[in-house]
Amino acid sequence: MTRPAERRPGSLRSLLLWILVPAQIAVLSLALWFSSSQLHQQVDLAYDRSLAGALRAIDHNISTASGGLSVELPYLMLEFFELTANDSVYYRILTEDGLADIGNQDLPLPDARLVSNTPVFYDRDYLGASIRIAALARPMSPPLYGQKDGRVIVMVGEDRGGRDRVIRDMMIRNIVRDLIEVLASTGLIVVGVLIGLRPLTRLYRKLKGRAPDDLSPISAPELPREVRPLVDAVNQHVARHARQARRQRQFLDDASHQLRTPLAVLHTQLDYALRESDPAEARAALLAMRGGLDQAQRTAAQMLALARAREADIHDSPPRTVALTPLAQDVIRQLYSLARQKRQTIAMDGGELDATVTGVEWLLREALVNLMDNAIKYTPEGGAITLRIERSPGGGVVLGVRDTGPGMTETDIRKAGRRFRRGRAGKRGHGAGLGLAIVHTIMQRHGGALRIEPADPGVQVSLVFPADQGFPAKSSF
Repeated sequence: MTRPAERRPGSLRSLLLWILVPAQIAVLSLALWFSSSQLHQQVDLAYDRSLAGALRAIDHNISTASGGLSVELPYLMLEFFELTANDSVYYRILTEDGLADIGNQDLPLPDARLVSNTPVFYDRDYLGASIRIAALARPMSPPLYGQKDGRVIVMVGEDRGGRDRVIRDMMIRNIVRDLIEVLASTGLIVVGVLIGLRPLTRLYRKLKGRAPDDLSPISAPELPREVRPLVDAVNQHVARHARQARRQRQFLDDASHQLRTPLAVLHTQLDYALRESDPAEARAALLAMRGGLDQAQRTAAQMLALARAREADIHDSPPRTVALTPLAQDVIRQLYSLARQKRQTIAMDGGELDATVTGVEWLLREALVNLMDNAIKYTPEGGAITLRIERSPGGGVVLGVRDTGPGMTETDIRKAGRRFRRGRAGKRGHGAGLGLAIVHTIMQRHGGALRIEPADPGVQVSLVFPADQGFPAKSSF
């Protein structure tokens, strides 16, 4: 089954133009339709006022005093009205009962009955043309034929050609004006979009010309405010990438620094074993090589653990409630065989308190394994190691490991937690210092602290979890 082709996003410039220009044309078209409607109403109103004037003028010259319907038709007025209207003019005067009818007798009446003294305007087809008619009904004074409520109807019409030509000419002028406005505003929109997007184009060229290893923040103060959050997000991403690259370089440097000497020593020992003809001497060289391999393996494992602790992401490993007693018991079982080889005893205090902390379980396990491994390593044969769980004075939890080894000097305690620290040969603290560096990094991730205190004899190294800092520690005791 083939997947449908994904739609490629268009450019921001095209998107803006495809939205703004049609929207503007639609708005101007709506405005043109509205102005056309208003224009028709205004022109009709102006011409209807002229019709109403002619209607009143004729009505004033109608008389029924002679006993019949008579009118002194003001021809000069009609001729003037025809010149004003620029089209044919029609009139009709009749009684409502139709007994008397003067003028264009087939001029159509309105569909509804007229209201007295109120002119009515309407359109009709007459003699093959569309005309506008004004009609007025009023009571006759005096009435004819003895009628008490008889009315006379006066009608005046004109051809609509004149007013339609006026409307058409005005509409053409309006359309030309609006087209000029559309073209001018479209040009302004295009120019505005191009000018507004110019900083993005400059930024694109600037970034395209950067060196591959240039991870410096993007500086573009001329960008619009709407684009700056995107630039800030890119800068944050680049900063994270730069930190990641620095960590990778540091890891490679650390690996090169730590593994170069053991590998060189192993190479020398191998050459010696190959040259040695005495089986006993060769066996001693091989045993020394095994010790060197064990040390190199442990160093590599610690370096990987340190890198993993630094890269641990809270989103990838969300904190959970971790019970310290089962965790400590698992670590003791894991390292018990090493302690037994040196005839050491391991005890645990505070396990009955059921203390818990909120954190990442595998990181806490790695920290405790490193503390116990250091204690087993530096405690002499027949010594004792105690793992203790207790409450700190501030309401947090303390997980400590105490041994009966040679202890640490004040200088070594101050340097503890640094990578590749060096102490005096033969004294505790001599070596790479990766174990405590791992523990220090993990406690920083948990908002806690690594605390080292001298003991008599030996030393106590503790993981201190605060009650309301970093990962809040919650204890049930």
